Amino acid sequence: MPFIKTTDGTEIFYKDWGPATAQPVVFHHGWPLSADDWDAQMMFFLDKGYRVIAHDRRGHGRSSQTWQGNEMDTYAADVAALTDALDLKNAIHVGHSTGGGEVAHYVARAKPGRVAKAVLIGAVPPIMVKSDKNPGGLPLAVFDGFRAALVANRAQFFLDVPTGPFYGFNRPGAKVSQGVIENWWRQGMMGGAKAHYDCIKAFSETDFTEDLQRISVPTLVMHGDDDQIVPYADSAPLSVKLLKHGILKTYAGLPHGMCTTHPDVINADLLEFFLD
Repeated sequence: MPFIKTTDGTEIFYKDWGPATAQPVVFHHGWPLSADDWDAQMMFFLDKGYRVIAHDRRGHGRSSQTWQGNEMDTYAADVAALTDALDLKNAIHVGHSTGGGEVAHYVARAKPGRVAKAVLIGAVPPIMVKSDKNPGGLPLAVFDGFRAALVANRAQFFLDVPTGPFYGFNRPGAKVSQGVIENWWRQGMMGGAKAHYDCIKAFSETDFTEDLQRISVPTLVMHGDDDQIVPYADSAPLSVKLLKHGILKTYAGLPHGMCTTHPDVINADLLEFFLD
C-alpha cells in the first residue's frame, strides 16, 4: 500500500488513481472516517479523466495511530507533505466536514501553483463551538458528549452516529442503507481512539476565519439544510461571506452525509464547478 512518511515519522496512507498528467482532485474525509468514504466521488471523477487522490488523516484509517499531532496545524502540514511528495500542481481540493476544515487550513498556506480550486462540503468552518463571538454555534457540552460516548463505548457510538443523524436516517421516510451504516462503522473502527478523541477538539474549536479570508482561489461551499452534524446556518453562509471568491450551493432537505446518500446530485455539481 502507498504511504508517505512525515517529518515526525507518521505514515500517511493514500490512494492515487488515474493518469499522472491529468488534473489532480484531492479528497479530504470527515471524522472519524477514511479515504474510503470518497468511493462514489473517486470512481466518478476517475471515469471523467481526472487523477483522483485521497488520504487517511493521521490517526484514521490505515495511517499511523498517532497519539499526538491530532490538530489542524499538523493535519495541514501532512497534506503539504503529501502534495510535495506527489508534486501535485493545479489541484482541486475537496473536503467534507472535518476535511473541509483541513482543506481551508491547507489551501490558506499552500505553495503557489499547488491549488487551483477548493470545495467545502458540509464543512466545519468558520467555527463550530458556541462562544461570545459565535453565538449561533453548538455548546461545548455537545462535543464533551461526543468525547464521553467515544470513551465509554466507541463501537456503539460509531453505530449510533450513522444510524441516526449523519445520513438523516432518523428522519421520517428515510431510505436506510444498512451497508452504508456498517461501512461508516468499519472506517471509524479502523482508526485510533486517541486520535479520534483529540480530533473532536480540532474540528469543533478551531477558528478558520483567517484561513477563509486568506484563500484566493475559487471556492465552492456545498451544504444540506438538514445537516444535523454541522448546522447549516452557522457554517456555509458564514464561510461564503469570508471567502474572496466563494460560491454557495444549498441543498434542501439533504443530510450531512449527502456525498454518499445523493452522489448523483453532488458529483454533477462538483463536475460543473471543476469545468467552469
